[in-house]
Amino acid sequence: MFGGSGEKDKLANVFQPFVNQSANFLARKPSRDELVNTDSGYILYLEDITVSFDGFKALDELTLYIETGELRCIIGPNGAGKTTMMDVITGKTRPDFGTAFYGQRLDLLRLTEPEIASLGIGRKFQKPTVFDNHTVHDNLELAMEADKRVWATLTRKLNAEERDRIAEVLDIIGLKEEVSALAGSLSHGQKQWLEIGMLLMQNPLVLLVDEPVAGMTKQESESTAELLTTLAGDHSVVVVEHDMEFVRSIARRVTVLHEGRVLAEGPFDEVQHDAKVIEVYLGE
Repeated sequence: MFGGSGEKDKLANVFQPFVNQSANFLARKPSRDELVNTDSGYILYLEDITVSFDGFKALDELTLYIETGELRCIIGPNGAGKTTMMDVITGKTRPDFGTAFYGQRLDLLRLTEPEIASLGIGRKFQKPTVFDNHTVHDNLELAMEADKRVWATLTRKLNAEERDRIAEVLDIIGLKEEVSALAGSLSHGQKQWLEIGMLLMQNPLVLLVDEPVAGMTKQESESTAELLTTLAGDHSVVVVEHDMEFVRSIARRVTVLHEGRVLAEGPFDEVQHDAKVIEVYLGE
């Protein structure tokens, strides 16, 4: 029919680009859980991370491993490298040297900040950033994983699953009664919880939380401790904090940074009595 093998080869060459395009179109996009392989039991791997600013080493061969679903507290004196460490994990800062992996397959140093966020690493800064002139419900809706183009945002309606998710997050963060309140009317602690809720709407695997109880009342701090311990397990939670009483209340494992390196690591009681930690940090 084709007049010999030569013509068959020519036709194959003509149609091959269309075959490739069809294969690419039909190829299934791997899920996030497939991309972020945690079979080893760890979700973050930082090895020999070094970051320098004008000759000052903010991180000096930092090596740190975070287990899947754990709650890890990071403490240390000012300038120890805590913020820079989070900047590296989220893609804000590129190290001079070292490796950073998310799961076993994803090289964080090859990903952009938006890509890292979309793959499930959420970061809450010390100062809450919520939309003050919108309700608590609207803040959670705006933070939801969805098409963020202007027209799509203005015209879309929540489906039952999305409404259930908002209700679930409101329950987790303890703001069911404030669902219709403007975010700007909330207390400082409630704004912190709302921002955590906004991160939860994006279904993160890792939560990086920077000084969550700074400026909170004692009752708000206790509620925040309960919230973060509840989130661990379903999420890997990394908390940077200076309030040692708060750290004691939630810590399962503590890492102490000093001059860009890990000075000590282990259970809180063990770290608390470490002579080097007392000298450089707890003895301040």
